[in-house]
Amino acid sequence: MTSFQQTLGAEEGIAEELAEGQRAISIAEFFEKNKHMLGFDSGARALVTAVKEAVDNALDATEEAGILPDVYIEIEEVGDYYRLTVEDNGPGITKEQLPKIFGKLLYGSRFHVREQNRGQQGIGISAAVLYSQLTSGKPAEITSRPKGADRAQYFELIIDTDDNEPEIRHEEETSWDRPHGTRIVVEMEANMRARQQLHDYVRATAVVNPHARIELREPGLDEPLKFERATDELPAETDEIRPHPHGVELGTLLKMLEATDSHSVSGFLQNEFTRVGKKTAEDIIDSFRDEHYGRELSWSTPGPHEDVDVRRAVQGAVANKGKAATADFADRIAHVLEERERVCHHTLAEIVDNAADGVEEEHPKAFGDTVRANAVEAVWRQVTGDATLEDVDGDPGDPDVETRRAADVYALVDEATSKRKDDATVDGLARRIAEKLTAETGERDRLTRDELRNFVARAADMTEEREEASIGETARENVVEAIWTTTRTVPDDPPKVRSLADDRDAASDLLEGMRAVDVMAPPTSCLAPITDDLIEAGLKKEYDADFYAASTRDADVHGGDPFIVEAGIAYGGEIADEGAVDVMRFANRVPLVYQRGACATTDVVKSIGWRNYNLDQPGGSGIPQGPAVIMVHVASTNVPFTSESKDAVANVPAIEDEIELAIREAARELKSFLEKRQSMQQRKRKQDKLGEILPEMASKVAEVTGQSEPEFDDALARIMNNVLVERSVDADGDTADGRARVALTVENNGDRSETPSITEIVGAEPTDVSEDAGVTEMDGEWFISWEPSVDGGDAATLTYETDDDADRDLQVDGVEDAKLTVAE
Repeated sequence: MTSFQQTLGAEEGIAEELAEGQRAISIAEFFEKNKHMLGFDSGARALVTAVKEAVDNALDATEEAGILPDVYIEIEEVGDYYRLTVEDNGPGITKEQLPKIFGKLLYGSRFHVREQNRGQQGIGISAAVLYSQLTSGKPAEITSRPKGADRAQYFELIIDTDDNEPEIRHEEETSWDRPHGTRIVVEMEANMRARQQLHDYVRATAVVNPHARIELREPGLDEPLKFERATDELPAETDEIRPHPHGVELGTLLKMLEATDSHSVSGFLQNEFTRVGKKTAEDIIDSFRDEHYGRELSWSTPGPHEDVDVRRAVQGAVANKGKAATADFADRIAHVLEERERVCHHTLAEIVDNAADGVEEEHPKAFGDTVRANAVEAVWRQVTGDATLEDVDGDPGDPDVETRRAADVYALVDEATSKRKDDATVDGLARRIAEKLTAETGERDRLTRDELRNFVARAADMTEEREEASIGETARENVVEAIWTTTRTVPDDPPKVRSLADDRDAASDLLEGMRAVDVMAPPTSCLAPITDDLIEAGLKKEYDADFYAASTRDADVHGGDPFIVEAGIAYGGEIADEGAVDVMRFANRVPLVYQRGACATTDVVKSIGWRNYNLDQPGGSGIPQGPAVIMVHVASTNVPFTSESKDAVANVPAIEDEIELAIREAARELKSFLEKRQSMQQRKRKQDKLGEILPEMASKVAEVTGQSEPEFDDALARIMNNVLVERSVDADGDTADGRARVALTVENNGDRSETPSITEIVGAEPTDVSEDAGVTEMDGEWFISWEPSVDGGDAATLTYETDDDADRDLQVDGVEDAKLTVAE
């Protein structure tokens, strides 16, 4: 059948005609037709995205300059369009850089920088400019005044999408009342249907950036939304780090090999990667040797029961060196081998070299390279050759093992396989593995782990066929592991860096070596987590709740990039108890507004069993319900987003695990709070009920006995195991005229120590105040403060003297209301 391509090729000149229609496109032209990829897929969303990109730039600029951010956002209706103005108090932008920052996609300073940043690609704000010119046809207006400059620079510009270059329509110097900062004004086709998402974004930005002051003006607002800063503490400064060995890919490694100034692999590893010192570099190079050169098999050294004579073999390989020198040479080699259990080829060569050097020092004979090589060959034949053993498996004269290689392999296979394997199966498998090792590993018995695994698999398949036995995957892998443990890394020098750069296969072996070695996780100085205290401060600033908790996890690593996950929970108070809780998602301090259902954070929140933490979760899965806010922040040098619009975190298992752990840590505190509150509520209901019953009982007792009603506060406190604070006044005691002795008794009827804060406010100056009290006078009133520690079942008495008719007001803090009884 004739293909479509064949039909095209038959027409004369079709290739040339097709070639004429092909051309390269710029990144700006690409996004001009695919603006949805950047978050500008509708008028409602476009406005939120433009605000987000401009605010991100403002926060980054101010923080990098060490300035507490003041960000102003204004949205106005202008005919058929909306005008967006975003202004900051940052350090400003130079005249040369300003057009490129706003008018060139993929222009920025952070793409190759391994440290936490809100934006790295250089697309965001220029994408907003591009969307503006596409929908309104108007240029962006940018004003910027660098810190210390007398005047500001004003530009009107668009993006030339054919070349991805800024096209300046107008520029001038201008006056501006800000001493430094930047303002961008764009008009665009948009609408306010996403007003709630916009407000959510600004509020979330204020929560996760408690050091920022943000103001939003928009149509329909009677007064601007203002979000004041909760702290004057800027985020911690971050440091750029080098790539981590576990995070690079082959193409990146080849580029690094080409660009480095290092000549040796060790120097390259230490200079170009983080957490790689001399020892780690040596481990990586050894792992590279295993991949590139293969390891050498080691074999057991000849024992006294074997018909193997190393001395005779050496003497036979050496000629014309004299009887004494030759015997000394042979003795030295044999003596070292007798002390070793196993030997590989390169180790044998080292033994021979050392023996030759020692003989040359004592005898006037030269043992050159040829003599040494002959000796190595002769001894190696003895170690691996056809030496028959008298006893291998307990049966003297057993003919099923003929060579030393086969004997070694038999012992390893027998140990690694199940005892249920019969001798014929073990012997057949061992013999076939030994045959393949002899035939296919060369004179030095070198092989890689993959090659060994292949040899064992082939031998096992053949054994299953011929012995009608079963050798499963576990048995095969156990045999591979047993033999591999007898191999030794070779000492061959690795290639120079330039050679590796030109050899893709060798570079791939180096990459495998890097990944195989345990390397310390990257440093976290490149990250600036919000921290527990500031997460709580941000939540308290925007949510009037009863409870707050936060958790910041230790750093972890994914793909060579370090990351930290933080979580926070606010509960109760003024938070609406309507349906699902509010899940706030952040990445590098930026709120993620859209694609909630495609985000790893949402997936993790849904997967947690929230009933275990006393939150309602219909069906046992999904977003929990209740008056709560759950926030999660992922900080990383390279957040794995699901798309270019950076709206959702990808489902990376390592990150998902840390998100879950961070949420659970905060949720455990919520559970304790809710359980304690429930317990206090039950206690309060019981206490209120007793408070109704005891007065009636006191009244009845008084009625029956004819006496005055008894006090029941003490009884109530003891029944409820409360802390009782009771005041008594003795005006007839041993005091000066008109003075009274006041005693405050603190009785702890519980079983746990309590430390209440007790303040007595007195209208006359107190004297003879009991020790450990603080006395402060303010506007004619005296404040007497104690903080006694009272063990369960004990009591403490606090005293002072004052005028008999002085006003007194007792205040007690530090004990839950449901566990406190105050009797004045």
